Amino acid sequence: MGVKVVATNRKANFEYFLLERFEAGISLHGSEIKSIRAGHISIAEAFVQIENMQAYLINSHIAPYEQANIYNHDPKRKRVLLLHKKEIRELWNSVRQKGTTVIPTKVYLKDGIAKVEVALAKGKRNYDKRQDIAKRDMERESHRASKEY
Repeated sequence: MGVKVVATNRKANFEYFLLERFEAGISLHGSEIKSIRAGHISIAEAFVQIENMQAYLINSHIAPYEQANIYNHDPKRKRVLLLHKKEIRELWNSVRQKGTTVIPTKVYLKDGIAKVEVALAKGKRNYDKRQDIAKRDMERESHRASKEY
């Protein structure tokens, strides 16, 4: 079957330095998987919170599935992320440091199972963002110049 990317957090690379990535499963209820398969998920404002040695995906939005009638789910509920204890401990120890956080970078279907790629991230300063914009512009101009020849 392979991998089908359903949603990406496009601002993640611009707002953060992504240090380390982890693959996590998501504990879903009822019709949530059908909405994810239809692509009705947003992780733009989402983040990962660790409490009681359990990782939770907070503020992600999975739209209600139309055909599910009264058995639909709450779109903004916090969802449990399925990680190994060693990975959760590593994330917890890193988050205790100042300036690091855990954010989801993409949601994808791997062999029909919903997975989230979460990354340990450190926030960028404004001058870092300006450097990224300048570098991207230079690459774009050099690519255009090479196309003309």
